[in-house]
Amino acid sequence: MKEGSSGGGAAAGGNDPRQPSTAKPYAPPKLSPQDLPIDYAGFLAVVFGVVGVMLRYKVCSWIAIIFCAQSLANMKNFENDLKQLSMAFMFAVMGLVTNYFGPPRPGSTKR
Repeated sequence: MKEGSSGGGAAAGGNDPRQPSTAKPYAPPKLSPQDLPIDYAGFLAVVFGVVGVMLRYKVCSWIAIIFCAQSLANMKNFENDLKQLSMAFMFAVMGLVTNYFGPPRPGSTKR
């Protein structure tokens, strides 16, 4: 082992091939709204919201609320995602309101 040498290897010797003057900061490529990946959480929020309203399942409406929150946290295209998210949230809230405050489901017995 050599004494007095740092652990830098080639950089310590002064023969570093990198050129700091040609370095450029990274800029992510611009994507059109059609090229963005699919928002699966938003899609699942709409599906569970509709199922919660139509079939009157409380669990589906609660799952739709959770997927709405996830889609809101990961929103990439504000305009289109906000429309889908607002629709999913309205279905989820309608499902919860009709399940908790509406008439009971046919065939269900309360004890």
